[in-house]
Amino acid sequence: MIELFTKKRIINIIIYFILFCFSYFYARLSFYKIESFKEDLELIIGPSVNLSAKWVGKIGVKKNIPILILAGHADSQGLAGSGTSGEAVDKFNDHPMNPEMSDELFWNLNLQRSIVLIGKQRGLNIESYDPEIRNIDNPNDPRTNWSVGKEFAKRGGYVIEIHFDSYGKYGVGSGLIPPYFQLPNKIDESIASKFGRFPVSFRGGLGAPRRKIRILEIGKLEGSLEKNLRNIKTRQKTIQFLSNEIVDAILNGVN
Repeated sequence: MIELFTKKRIINIIIYFILFCFSYFYARLSFYKIESFKEDLELIIGPSVNLSAKWVGKIGVKKNIPILILAGHADSQGLAGSGTSGEAVDKFNDHPMNPEMSDELFWNLNLQRSIVLIGKQRGLNIESYDPEIRNIDNPNDPRTNWSVGKEFAKRGGYVIEIHFDSYGKYGVGSGLIPPYFQLPNKIDESIASKFGRFPVSFRGGLGAPRRKIRILEIGKLEGSLEKNLRNIKTRQKTIQFLSNEIVDAILNGVN
């Protein structure tokens, strides 16, 4: 009787193990399976932020306004604010895109370069800044994103920092976080109309917006967005498509 019970238990364990393995590999296969690339912003980035935000950008800007694009977390690797690792790394135990930085920063940098390249081609007065030092402890160090962005904004420039939001319950979605001590302008309104809008006082007022630096959350680093970025066949198309959408929004705000 005992032997029969033991055999049944072993068989059940084996069956459970096989089902577990099948489910795990099916989940990974589903994660990486990509259908043909579709240039649909909402389909790619997922839902926008669903928080109460009543601001409207009405302030006009000059057509040749200087624009600075920053890559979020470029100076805070190894610190508390290094950015999300993304669903692929955290949930599916995949390798990071670059072991020296978070996956979010990897994509922030790629998108930053693409936005500036396309923006210049389309006539924007646009540039980027990269501290290149990935661990700067003091946020007020003159080499940080925040310090350079703050000075750029003081001189009348438009500064926006690119981010990807956390996956799952840790993230909120795509959208623009406007400056904290400054009325939003028409570029802010154009970007928010396309990507969504966060309240001005999101999380009590973040460090960048308090320095007149906008934050654009492209979307949660998960699902279709992350799949399209990680898949070598759709990566460049995705980066170029997102960059064009952002540049389009800036141009609409300027014009």
